[in-house]
Amino acid sequence: MSYNISLRKLPPLRALKGFEAAARLQSIRGAAEELNLTHPAITHQVQTLEENLGVKLFARDGRNIILTAEGKLFYPYVREALEKLISGTEAIRRATASQPLRIQVYVTTSIRWLAPRFSKFRAEYPNITLHLMTCSVGWDFDEANADIGLIYLDKPVPEHLHWTKLFESRLFPVCSPLLIKGKEGKLQPEDLLNFPLITVYTEGWSWDDWFSATHVTPCDINNSIIVDTLAIALEMALKGEGIALVNGVSADDDLASGRLIQPVDYVVDGLGEWGVVCRKDICNDERVLTVIDWLSREAVKR
Repeated sequence: MSYNISLRKLPPLRALKGFEAAARLQSIRGAAEELNLTHPAITHQVQTLEENLGVKLFARDGRNIILTAEGKLFYPYVREALEKLISGTEAIRRATASQPLRIQVYVTTSIRWLAPRFSKFRAEYPNITLHLMTCSVGWDFDEANADIGLIYLDKPVPEHLHWTKLFESRLFPVCSPLLIKGKEGKLQPEDLLNFPLITVYTEGWSWDDWFSATHVTPCDINNSIIVDTLAIALEMALKGEGIALVNGVSADDDLASGRLIQPVDYVVDGLGEWGVVCRKDICNDERVLTVIDWLSREAVKR
């Protein structure tokens, strides 16, 4: 048989923490230091509780305070209630900690930047399980299905989200050195129109933006190859089949190894930024903080 709880009979719940600490430590000042509150704040909590109950809970004993008979009667109930709340909270945290932390990341960023570094994270933090989610509709953070997003933004995040910047947007072309063999350092932006340009269909504007920033107005990109993802574009670029346009870190490892090069030394900056996003109500979660800190350190290494 279940019974309704008469919530109106409850005392001020915020005051219970101050009362419990003051009773256990027999000191208002000690309770204030433990709870990181001021002395007057603890005094106010105790007074509020006494007024609600209609009894005195403490009496003075020199510089210390001691529980009155009513305080001694009340304290075990408060202690038990707080301990049960703590136990319930820890149970929820343990249950949550056992579930993978879901990270939304674009397909290409996952394959070409995050996945190669994944083993390093697992070695450093074996107790944190990550679930990489690369199936996402659009560029925005899918907060209904992900805990954290490693995404690109060109506008401020909504007020209820927390944003940690990792690196600035950088839009630049890449290709295999075999495609322009013998022409390294000699090409101008307009020369790229003589090569196959690989376009990701969801980012058809990107080549126009890049050429406009270089003060080149292409009448038509006759050699355009249209693909579904940047991952495909980069694979084609690696095989010498054309020039891809990169925004972010997806080509960093191949550039560092020399498998890809920048055929033109021109980068368009300031279009947006890459970073980590999550809801503000979980941004102080230990696992979330750990992942954000690790991603920030990896971003600095690039």
